[in-house]
Amino acid sequence: MGGHKTTATIASAGIRIASIIFLRWVAVPPIIYVIYTLFAIYTPSFVLGYFNESKYELLDEVDVVFKENVLNEDEVANGTTDEAVVVEEVDVKETATLRQKPLSPIGTLLKGTPNPNSFVLTALTFLINVACIAMVTDMVYTPRWSHPSHDLSFARVGYISDTEAKLLIREPDQSKMPVTVQVHIKDAKPPFDNPLWQTAGNIKFTTNETDYTAVVTIPLTHSKQRVYEWTTSNNHSGEFTSAPKPGAMPELYDGKFTFLSTSCIVPRLPYNPLDHPLAFPGMKHLAKVLPDLGAQFMLFLGDFIYIEVPKRFGESVEHYRQKYRQVYASPDWPAVGQNLSWIHVLDDHEISNDWDANSTGVYKTAVDPWHHYQTVVNPPVAKKAGTQSLVPRGEATYFSFTQGPASFFMLDTRSYRSKNSEPFDSPDKTMLGETQLGDFLDWLRHPEPKGVKWKVVASSVPFTKNWRVNTRDTWGGFLSERRKILEAMWDASSLGVGVIVLSGDRHEFGATAFPPPKNSTWPESATVHEFSASPLNQFYSPIGTYKQTDDEDVELKYINKGNSKFGVITIEKYAEGEQSSLKYTVYIDGVDKWNTVILSPEPPAQPAKKATGGSFWDRLRGL
Repeated sequence: MGGHKTTATIASAGIRIASIIFLRWVAVPPIIYVIYTLFAIYTPSFVLGYFNESKYELLDEVDVVFKENVLNEDEVANGTTDEAVVVEEVDVKETATLRQKPLSPIGTLLKGTPNPNSFVLTALTFLINVACIAMVTDMVYTPRWSHPSHDLSFARVGYISDTEAKLLIREPDQSKMPVTVQVHIKDAKPPFDNPLWQTAGNIKFTTNETDYTAVVTIPLTHSKQRVYEWTTSNNHSGEFTSAPKPGAMPELYDGKFTFLSTSCIVPRLPYNPLDHPLAFPGMKHLAKVLPDLGAQFMLFLGDFIYIEVPKRFGESVEHYRQKYRQVYASPDWPAVGQNLSWIHVLDDHEISNDWDANSTGVYKTAVDPWHHYQTVVNPPVAKKAGTQSLVPRGEATYFSFTQGPASFFMLDTRSYRSKNSEPFDSPDKTMLGETQLGDFLDWLRHPEPKGVKWKVVASSVPFTKNWRVNTRDTWGGFLSERRKILEAMWDASSLGVGVIVLSGDRHEFGATAFPPPKNSTWPESATVHEFSASPLNQFYSPIGTYKQTDDEDVELKYINKGNSKFGVITIEKYAEGEQSSLKYTVYIDGVDKWNTVILSPEPPAQPAKKATGGSFWDRLRGL
C-alpha cells in the first residue's frame, strides 16, 4: 500500500514540474512524452492507493510510571541504620487504539496523493494533474485539430521601395475571384496628390501549387514619400509608407529612418488557457509601441515557424504550410502585419533544428511555403559579384537593397553551410558557400550612393563567438570565413560607411563590438557593431550563456531574461549630413530596456578639386 502512494507522489511531482516547464518556459518536445508517461504511471498508483489504503491509523500509547520503595523504611525510621535500601519499580501500560487519519488538505493537494477519508480532496488533487495533462494537450494539439487554417484569407505587405510595393494575398475561395487591389494616397494634399482610389492590379485565380497565394505589385508613381492606403475586393485593407530614395533621408517621421528587427516566434508561450490557440503575446507587446515608432519595415531574422515545436507532426509540404498559415491566422497578426512591411531571412527551424545539410533531405519540402509566403514579396535577390550590381543572381535565397541612408544584405546562413561538426577554424569551412560569400564581399566593397552612410548585414545567427552554448551553430563555429568578412567590413568602414550586423536565434539580447586589431591599418572608427535580439515570442534562458573571453568580441550589453525582445533602429543625420547617427533600442516584454547611439565613420578626406578642366558636364556634376 505504501508503495502505491510513494509512486503516486513521485509521479505527481514529475507531472506538475514538467508541465510548468513545458507550458510556461520552454516547450521542448520530449517533455510531452515524459508528462504522458508519468500520468500513465500515476493514474493506477493513485487509484490503488485510494482503495487499498486504510482510513485509520494505529495509535500506540505507552504510559510508564516509576515508583521508588524503601525496603528498610522502619530501620531508617528507628535510627538503626542510616543507609536506605531503595528499590525502583517500573509500571508500563500500553494502549493500542485506532483513529481516523487527519484530512491534511494542503498536503493532499500539494502532493497529488489520494486521501481515503475525503473523496472531495482526492478528486481535487487528481483533477489538478488532469488539468496539467489537459493544458499540455491543448497547447500541443488544439492548433492542429481546431485551427488548420485551410480557409485562411489574408493579405500582407512585403517589400516596399520608392517605386513599388509588394502585396501577398492568400485566397482559397475561387468564388471571390478575381481579387482586385486598389490604392490611394492617404491624406492627399491637392493639387500634387491624387486622392482618388486607383486599381493597382488583380489576381485571376489561385491554386494549391502555391497554397493559394499570389502577389500583386503596386506601382508607386509619386516622386515624394507618401503614406498609401490599400484595399482588396475580398475585404482586406491596410496602409504602408513608401520608402525614401537611396541616399535620401525620409520626408516623413521628422526625417528619421526607422526599422525593426527580431526573430523566433512560437504561439501561446508562455501558456495561458484563456488565450487563443494561435495567440502570440510578443506580438501584443510590439503592437502597443508600433504606432509611435514610424517604422519602415520589420526585418525578421528567421524561425518564423518552429516545425518541431511543440511537436513535429510530419514532414510533408502540408505540415510546413500549415505552420505558416497558423501564424498569419493569429488574431495578433493584423496589429503588427497589416500596416507594416515584413521581410524575411531563413533559419533552421523553418527546416529542422540546427540545419546544416544544405538542400538535401527535407530542405525542398520545407522551403516550399517559405518561398510562397515570404520570398515572393521579399526585396530583390542579391546581385552577382563583379557586375556593378546590375545583374540579379537569379534563384538566390539571399537579398540586397538600398533605402534612404542604408544598404542592406540579407544572408542565407542555412542553405549553403558546411557541417557544424567540422573544426571551428577550418579554412574550408563555410556558412555562406562560395557564391554567396563572393556576392556578399562584393557588396561590402561596393561604393554606396551619396547619402548612404550604413551597411546593414542581416544574419539569422549571431556573428559574435561570445555565445558559449551551441557555438558551432553560430559564426563562432566558422572562424576563418568570419575573419574574411570582418576584414572586408573594416575596409568598408574605412571608406566612411558604418557597418552593423543584426542577428537573432539566441533568445537573448547581446550587443557586441568588433574593433580592428591594434596597430593595424584600420582606424578605430572602423569598428563593426552587432545587435542580436530575439525572440519575439519564445522561451529564454534563465542562466546566462553569453561571455566575453578576448578583446576581439567586446561585450557592450547582455540581457538574457524576457520572452519577447525586438530591436528598433533609427538613423538620423549628424554633423550636417557628413556623418550619420544610428540609435539602437531594445524592447523587452514591451518595455524600452537599453539603447545606444553609434556614429558612422567620418568620410575620408577628398583630394582638392581643380577649379578648371574637364568637360562642361563634368564641371556641372562637380567631377
